[in-house]
Amino acid sequence: MGLDFQKELNKEQYEIVKKGDGPVLVLAGAGSGKTRTLTYRVAYLINKGVNPENILLVTFTNKASKEMLSRIEDLLGYYPKGVWGGTFHHIGNRFLRRYAEIVGYEKNFSILDREDSLVLFKEVYEEFIGKESQNRYFPKSKILYNLISYARNRQENIFDLMKRKFDYLSDRDFETAQKIADRYKEKKIMANAMDFDDLLINWLNLLKKSEIVKNKLREKFQYILVDEYQDTNKIQNEIINLLAKKHKNILAVGDDSQSIYSFRAARIANILDFPKNFFNAKVYKLETNYRSTPEILDLANESIKNNQNKFPKKLKSVKESLKKPLLVITKNNKEQAFEVVRKIKELKGSGFDFQDIAVLVRSVFQGLELELALNRENIPYTMRGGIRFFEQKHIKDILAYLKILANFKDELAWLRVLNIYEGIGPKTAQKIFQEIKKFQNLETAIKEFEIFGNEKIKKSLNIVLKILKEMLLVKKKKEVVKKSIEIILKNGYREYLMSGFDNYKDRIDDLNEMSAFAYDYDNLDDFLSEIILSDTFKNKNDNSVILEKKDNDKVVISTIHQAKGLEWSQVFLLGLVDGQFPHRKVWENPQEIEEERRLFYVAVTRAKDSLYLFYPMINNQNESINELSSFIKELDESLFDKQDKVYLGSDDLPIIEYE
Repeated sequence: MGLDFQKELNKEQYEIVKKGDGPVLVLAGAGSGKTRTLTYRVAYLINKGVNPENILLVTFTNKASKEMLSRIEDLLGYYPKGVWGGTFHHIGNRFLRRYAEIVGYEKNFSILDREDSLVLFKEVYEEFIGKESQNRYFPKSKILYNLISYARNRQENIFDLMKRKFDYLSDRDFETAQKIADRYKEKKIMANAMDFDDLLINWLNLLKKSEIVKNKLREKFQYILVDEYQDTNKIQNEIINLLAKKHKNILAVGDDSQSIYSFRAARIANILDFPKNFFNAKVYKLETNYRSTPEILDLANESIKNNQNKFPKKLKSVKESLKKPLLVITKNNKEQAFEVVRKIKELKGSGFDFQDIAVLVRSVFQGLELELALNRENIPYTMRGGIRFFEQKHIKDILAYLKILANFKDELAWLRVLNIYEGIGPKTAQKIFQEIKKFQNLETAIKEFEIFGNEKIKKSLNIVLKILKEMLLVKKKKEVVKKSIEIILKNGYREYLMSGFDNYKDRIDDLNEMSAFAYDYDNLDDFLSEIILSDTFKNKNDNSVILEKKDNDKVVISTIHQAKGLEWSQVFLLGLVDGQFPHRKVWENPQEIEEERRLFYVAVTRAKDSLYLFYPMINNQNESINELSSFIKELDESLFDKQDKVYLGSDDLPIIEYE
């Protein structure tokens, strides 16, 4: 075999590959080559004579699994047939196909994908809602489904979780949620079907119920390797602990500093407690970073030092020094967007491609002004892992109300608004609109419209007309959007968001940001025209869309969560304001500050060459002074340069052209 492991790996990686027997925790810093280390370790074991069938390689995505197995094949010169490689769900499925009877299923069980699971869950949900619970704002089926899934992955009581999440519901509602969960479980067993959560839960149950199976699998897997250990949940951690008991050759690779998915039930304690759970565990660190400049890493290292719950490590760059991260201070979000666009044009003019550039945000609303600025300048961009600000459902709902206020004969706007409300389906909405459009104006329609239909329809129509009546009173005011949003929220839409979206607080933030953004416009028509004419709605005649269709050379706008694992030459991090980043949730739960700081660390370490940090001074919503993010304030000022771009003059900001 021609593999020279020592020559092809750095000292840290080689040490792990060669001495990775026994319980081993590998703390793999950002950009330090963890995938390379894992693949070489598997190749090393096979090269040493370990039967591939005795190796379990667990990843978090199918893509990662295929990539690793492909790399191992390249190293060995042949496919490592027999290696048990795949995601937790994939491997759980393989075992359950053999031993399904032990956990109450037949071997030919079906797997329900998310869509099928939701359909079945909704059937069960509708058996109970309206009978067991009369609460209009009982969580919608999808929200309850997600909540039950979260509770199951955390192995937490659904009743208790519901109480924390929906404190406005009654105990009877919480009991109803538990009954729905129990009935959903029953129906899956009756249908001989498992959803994705069942693949994990039943795999763990299998190991607990059958000593024979547990001992057989313990004997089989002489070497267990797990990627992204910081993202494992309680069930996954327990499975690995049970399987590794015999040979104790468990190699867990991860980075506690990049544990940012607690909202998906990931549990940082799994990686932090690894040395306690496995006696005599060795801890190795991959601290050589191949991605970022020394200046970027200095800032990242200094930031994460402020976390108490962590393994200490310090990333070291192999790249030459370049320049310090730059803190850009702007007057407000509008000028923040201008400065980003100006710099993007400057970078393009100096030879960078658009695809070398990423703009990262903690929350979607932070990119609102930037999206419109990019559209105006015909700079192509893509939203990673999400939809554009004005394409989100809650934004389009509010815009529909505003469109009715501006033009009461807007049919699509009426249909959208009416379909929000209970008891009004598409046909009823169309009938209502046909009657509405007979009136001369909105004022007359509200006064003279004869409400018809059953009690639910009448109640809903009364709410819609009440909202529009109140909105008419503020139509001529400059703060019409802000006042309208307040009116809509107080008349049931806030509860609608609470019951229909698990991130409803973030959606209310979006609405508040939109109202502040709208204040720059003299009237409602100008505001709506700006949005509708923008490429935000992907107008087919817009030049920037033609640019998008030509190639993939686009600026990326991404939330930080969606950016994990990726890298760009030039990174802009927006909205470094206390309450935005760190998120305001830390004011209610101070213990969450450490995950927020890890999120900041992930954002910073996405940058290869240049990092731009933005602090808009003035709060869009109330004209108060924003507090600079504590993540910046806690850093030594020698770690970054500062640029004050606070324009106090004309709103007509200059634009720098590029070739």
